[in-house]
Amino acid sequence: MALAGRIRSGISLSFFKTFSSARSHSRGAPLIPALRDYATASAQETRNVKVPVALVGESGNFASWLYIAAVKMNSLEKIESDLSELVEAMKTSPTFSQFTKDPSVPRETRLAAIVDVCDKAKFAEPTKNFLSLLAENGKLKNLDVIVKKFMQLTTAHRGDVKVLVTTVMPLPPAEEKELKETLQEIIGEGKKVTVEQKIDPSIYGGLIVEFQQKVLDMSIRTRAQQMERLLREPVDLSNL
Repeated sequence: MALAGRIRSGISLSFFKTFSSARSHSRGAPLIPALRDYATASAQETRNVKVPVALVGESGNFASWLYIAAVKMNSLEKIESDLSELVEAMKTSPTFSQFTKDPSVPRETRLAAIVDVCDKAKFAEPTKNFLSLLAENGKLKNLDVIVKKFMQLTTAHRGDVKVLVTTVMPLPPAEEKELKETLQEIIGEGKKVTVEQKIDPSIYGGLIVEFQQKVLDMSIRTRAQQMERLLREPVDLSNL
């Protein structure tokens, strides 16, 4: 990914030197005024925006706050793109990933490093402010979970429906097209159906379809388990 390359090249000297010397910095630096002002303004301006999916937990709260602010600022797509690149960079850069999860890194070091990353990667200002908020409060370790939840909200915002189809082997294009058309009829017009295939030989055959918290299990494994339970049940001769 482009961002991973930029981190390895453009950021390597300033960022990784900062990381390696993290324990030499003092703790307790106050919140930067711009970040405090941004968070306060966003809370005031976004009272009338509702999230399309109710999320729970601290990570869900962070994702919901970011979604509301992004919608108000018309920055949803840009922030989504920025965060996707950052998560991909974490996957390809063990040092960067370690930095985000190391609780011993002082607060001001985390903040300075993440601002440097955002500037080098040319992230949008709302993205930088949000990541700075996470860095300031020691929540970068939860970034991958927060981003995953945020993507749930952006997907729902667009009216997309992600369908996970589990099979023992990839579906042929014709069968995938037929399945997608069938699901489109079930879900209804006005929503875009996206099919993601998952391969799992342990289901033996058939398929499992999951979407919108619904599970349609038509696998041979499940049918065999149902048959086994049926065969184990005692026969009621009184009804014969």
